[in-house]
Amino acid sequence: NTMLVRELTKAFPNDAILSEEAPDDKLRLGKERVWMVDPMDGTKQFIEKLDEFAVMIGLVVGNEPKVGVVYNPATDRMFYAAPGIGAFVEEKLTTKRLHVSTLADSTKMVAAMSRSHHSPTVDEIRQRLGSTGEVRSGSVGLKLGLICEGHAHIYIHTGAKTNQWDTCGPEAILRAAGGIITDTSGQPLEYNTS
Repeated sequence: NTMLVRELTKAFPNDAILSEEAPDDKLRLGKERVWMVDPMDGTKQFIEKLDEFAVMIGLVVGNEPKVGVVYNPATDRMFYAAPGIGAFVEEKLTTKRLHVSTLADSTKMVAAMSRSHHSPTVDEIRQRLGSTGEVRSGSVGLKLGLICEGHAHIYIHTGAKTNQWDTCGPEAILRAAGGIITDTSGQPLEYNTS
């Protein structure tokens, strides 16, 4: 976290930063551009020595996530996106453009599921959709990466523990890959809020 915040501050001195691992400087609320940093998403998987954790960085401009990076150091895979370039995943000297699946039949959809937070509510929603396929992962960013690659089609999170740094970078990538994130009433997520 220290290195990420230091380097972002050096490269973008007029921008604000909100990081999970640093005190929140409320001055960011008056800034147009705010970097959202989660230096370790999927901490439980890291502790369990599973390769399902990631470093996540996103840039909010106004209220919209515009730039995103999700990097898994264990697998050396990096998802990234920015306006005008699209969404990509890089690994082993290869780069692949990302686009979400066009599958519309919910009974054939694969759900990206949390490895460490089982939810009976999510099970019920999936049952109503008729979705039986699932793939599990730790990091929110890696679950959304599965959707961007077309390995999964939906991710449902009903808990109250998601923070702006959990979704900003991954949402920028998902949007650039043609996907969407909404709250339970179908509204876009809000960023750079208290």
